[in-house]
Amino acid sequence: MIVDCHTHVAKFPDDYSEELLQDYARAWSHKGGGSMDKTPKDHLEAMSVVDKAIVFGLRALDSGFKTPNQYVAEYVNENPEKLIGFASIDPNHDNSMSEINRCVKELGFKGLKMGPIYQHFDPSDRKYFPIWERAQELELPIVIHQGTTFVRDAPLKYAFPVLLEDIALSFPDLIVIIAHMGHPWEPDTIALIRKQPNFYSDISALTPRPYRMYNDLVLAMEYGVLDKLLFGSDYPVITPAQTIEGLKSVNTFTDGTNLPKIPDDAIDAIISRNAERALKRVLH
Repeated sequence: MIVDCHTHVAKFPDDYSEELLQDYARAWSHKGGGSMDKTPKDHLEAMSVVDKAIVFGLRALDSGFKTPNQYVAEYVNENPEKLIGFASIDPNHDNSMSEINRCVKELGFKGLKMGPIYQHFDPSDRKYFPIWERAQELELPIVIHQGTTFVRDAPLKYAFPVLLEDIALSFPDLIVIIAHMGHPWEPDTIALIRKQPNFYSDISALTPRPYRMYNDLVLAMEYGVLDKLLFGSDYPVITPAQTIEGLKSVNTFTDGTNLPKIPDDAIDAIISRNAERALKRVLH
């Protein structure tokens, strides 16, 4: 089963600030990143190559992301066989506990999407621990953006993957998926998911940097955590089809060299098996 663990929907342009759209154009124009001007219909068409897709908006009002959870829920409810909705909670602007409860009990969401760098908060600050506690109680996996971004108004000091370790130790049953392998701190992410049994990472948005992705997978192989890497695209920035193509061509860099190859079976597992093992409860 191919599960895209990392996809976005939003109402364009209403759900983005003007500054955010300018930041996106500046950062991605040279990389050919997909346009943010996408509809739910575009999303569903892109997901035709996967069996299921986790989909979320992002509520990070200080950084210009304004997607309501209701918008995502309505889209998911139109396509329940394909889509799995995750709620996004802005801890500095939403009433976190009541919004989590509403999103689970009324809207049917199965997990959370958080972005401390976007939402301007330190995830290791115990002020925010009730969020992680409630997610563990409700068995909600969390996709968390713990890495850099193109957005100017997003403090890097909140982005380091190691800030999540206290969460792992305090809430050992909480499933956490670190987005984008925590780039550019991929070694920190690899060290963390190796230590913590319920911590994983997705490989979304890495394919535009193929040589770096190859080195990331080699390091994950050396640390024995290729099985903890999950498939994700980061649509609309990258499509699932582009991500599959990038993963299957990752060993191009080894042609004619003694560089280590990523085993084909490990690549196939990232694409079609690892997510099902990590997210069994929300997929079935």
